[in-house]
Amino acid sequence: MEHQRRADLMLLLTTSFWGISNCLTAICLRDMQPLTLNAFRFVIAFLVLGFVFHKNLRRVSRVTVKYSIMVGLSLVIVYTSLTYGVLYTSVSNAGFIGALSVVTTPILEFIVYHKKPEKKFGVSMILCLIGLALMTLNETLKPALGDVICLFAAIFYSVDLMVTEKAVANEKVDPLALGVCDLAVVGVVMLMLSVFLETPALPGTAKVWAAALFLGIVCSGVCLVIQSVYQKHTTASRASLIFTLEPVFSAIFAFFLLGERIGVKGYIGAALMLASLVLVEVDVGALFGKNKKKAD
Repeated sequence: MEHQRRADLMLLLTTSFWGISNCLTAICLRDMQPLTLNAFRFVIAFLVLGFVFHKNLRRVSRVTVKYSIMVGLSLVIVYTSLTYGVLYTSVSNAGFIGALSVVTTPILEFIVYHKKPEKKFGVSMILCLIGLALMTLNETLKPALGDVICLFAAIFYSVDLMVTEKAVANEKVDPLALGVCDLAVVGVVMLMLSVFLETPALPGTAKVWAAALFLGIVCSGVCLVIQSVYQKHTTASRASLIFTLEPVFSAIFAFFLLGERIGVKGYIGAALMLASLVLVEVDVGALFGKNKKKAD
């Protein structure tokens, strides 16, 4: 229990950094192209974390490499979707829609592992869809392009969580080495894509340099390593629940750093989405039963 509590706290810390990453991404995209930004942040992250944990990389198993490729490729889609999504929607919307992994994870677990979700999942889905509609649909009842793109991030982040959970359960896998190797895979793929599809260029101002370095070293490097190390002491579903707090942090940082406002309709939608995401994992019956027992 103590290990799980510590893991939950570390994943919560990671979530707060990912919340601010959407704001920093928006700042960097004023001066850098999406694929180039992702290549920069993950290459920097690998160089720094690879240097710090070089001893762990000397004894990397083939199994670790196999899982790192699987996780890395899913993260390429996640971060590409989020980065392009931020270009075409608000930071707040990107954060909330990206957090839908807490809903997509049980769906994928049912498809892959035949793990049947609880009945309350249907209620959660209805709340989530209503909230998503309030947040994203405009007067013409059409979502922004960025909202649709961010949905792909949620789906493939569920893939990342499921593969990571399976990987760290394997005794031959070093979680720390897995996290660092993930960075290498994402960095190499993003670099190749940026060279072929964009004109790579380094940040042009001190502000963008600072934002890009923080994105790379902290939001990408440190956070992904923390996830790999501490997810061993929790589950994919529990981790996805903790990560639902990312949009809350994202909206707060967007409010103070970028001056974003999502309006009353948007805040109501966000509240419904957050409620639906929490409902997926919280055992309401047991919670009230426990409180009643204490009262007696």
